[in-house]
Amino acid sequence: MFTRLHAMLLKELLELRRDRWAMFRLVVPLLVQVVVFGYAATFTVSHVATTVLDLDRSQASRSLISHFVATGRFEVVDAATSQREVTRDLDSGRAIVAIVIHAGFAQQLGNGRTAPLQVSVDGTNSNSALIALGYVVQIVSQFQTDGAAAMASGGRVPALRERPWFNAGLEDRWFFIPGVIGTLTLIQVVSLTALAVVREREVGTLEQIMVSPIRPIEFILGKALPFFLIGLGEVALITILGVTWFHIPFVGSPLVMLLGSSLFLWAALGLGLLLSTLSRTQQQAFALNFFLVNPFFILSGFAFPIAAMPRVLQWFTLINPLRYFLIVIRAVFLKGVGVAVLWPELAALALLATGMFMISVLRFRKSLD
Repeated sequence: MFTRLHAMLLKELLELRRDRWAMFRLVVPLLVQVVVFGYAATFTVSHVATTVLDLDRSQASRSLISHFVATGRFEVVDAATSQREVTRDLDSGRAIVAIVIHAGFAQQLGNGRTAPLQVSVDGTNSNSALIALGYVVQIVSQFQTDGAAAMASGGRVPALRERPWFNAGLEDRWFFIPGVIGTLTLIQVVSLTALAVVREREVGTLEQIMVSPIRPIEFILGKALPFFLIGLGEVALITILGVTWFHIPFVGSPLVMLLGSSLFLWAALGLGLLLSTLSRTQQQAFALNFFLVNPFFILSGFAFPIAAMPRVLQWFTLINPLRYFLIVIRAVFLKGVGVAVLWPELAALALLATGMFMISVLRFRKSLD
């Protein structure tokens, strides 16, 4: 068995070596995508174009506006003089947020009453609008705390102190880069293996394999092992880039990382080989790959929380290996937890890998039918 498996492994590696552009396709696009994700993928909203209508023109209203500007989250692009100008700025897209401070704002604050503040947000981009509204709530709360502290005479004002765990600076890159490792590896490995069996059929070498003593399990493993090694290399490459270039902390165990990556890669390879056995041509394999990988990416929790999805889609994520690997890799990177905590995800990956490989072996037939 090992002799035949070694021969299959050598055959696949030689095919990759003969392809001049193989290393380019495997490395350069991967690095480019990591850099793009590292710099472009973020939930942070900065320099939000803001129009301000201050009808109170008091020290308190000016102090509130300065709180908004000082954070760097908001950039005042227009000091409106009427409600009509505010509406015009929002309609034209010049401003995303409009802040209206009504007359009597300072007087109501001085009397200890609630002073209304009107905030209008362009909801065309709902995600940015929600984030901007969250910033508004934080800034107004800080303004209230500062005002209460200024009016307090010798007393203490309760204040909320935030302490995020594992990511004290709430850096988006610390969340995205570990996720990029799993996402790009899944896309790369599945796309490579999805064409494996189909290519043998199209170039006419499948007939030679059929008359050889090789068994289906040996054929499948021989196809998977080269891409498994490539996948491990890509995981290592992206990890090194994330730690050295983007300064993502790696506080966990490399062995747990290796275990999780290996199980995930076998699950991804099983998926790719299953698609390959279901296809008759490389075009069909490519179409099936596109049809499945995109939903797997969206339903993985990479950017959109699974808990916010409809119940039916949450059930579908249970067969998504990327879902479990993202939990593992982010926990290893940022939390430093081990197998004792991550065993449910590791067990799910092992189960998916075993199931997909068994189905791939059963589907493969040493015939053209």
